[in-house]
Amino acid sequence: MRFKLDTCYIDPIQTGDAVNIFNFAISNAQRLKRYFPVTLKENRTLELSKIFVIRKVKEFQSKEEFLYTLKENGTSRLIGLLYLKSLDWIKKHGELAYCIDQPFEGKGITTNAVKCISEHAFNELGLKTIKIIVHISNLASIIVAKKCNFTWIKTLKNEHTPPGERALDMELYELYNALEQ
Repeated sequence: MRFKLDTCYIDPIQTGDAVNIFNFAISNAQRLKRYFPVTLKENRTLELSKIFVIRKVKEFQSKEEFLYTLKENGTSRLIGLLYLKSLDWIKKHGELAYCIDQPFEGKGITTNAVKCISEHAFNELGLKTIKIIVHISNLASIIVAKKCNFTWIKTLKNEHTPPGERALDMELYELYNALEQ
């Protein structure tokens, strides 16, 4: 399955994505280190990226976690990642996390990708609730959540601890499947 957007497309993680993910992680290390430290750590070398991709493909196939790549039309350059994670198939909840390469920020790409994956999660995967957890200082991510009709629910105390920092309070946004209301 491929989701086509205006300037890019979304694909499920594939075994051939290791080089692209490695390059993305290295070139976006500063952007990833605070909120995606595990992704960054697991992609420090090309060999680690190969292991990462193999594991993520298996997790995708077993519906444990879904990692999608966001690639530029024409060049197929990887410009972002979208994770549908922390899945609870009984309650039908999941969390959506995303990151984009800095040159592509502020162009509406992330908003369109989040809308697309949210619709897919509701319509194809059967989820009822999608969460976005974001730090209050990450204004770009908050704007994406709001533009995608996510509702602020509450502040989660000490929810995320970046490497070398104290635990941070994070903001919880949720989107509900309109068909389930």
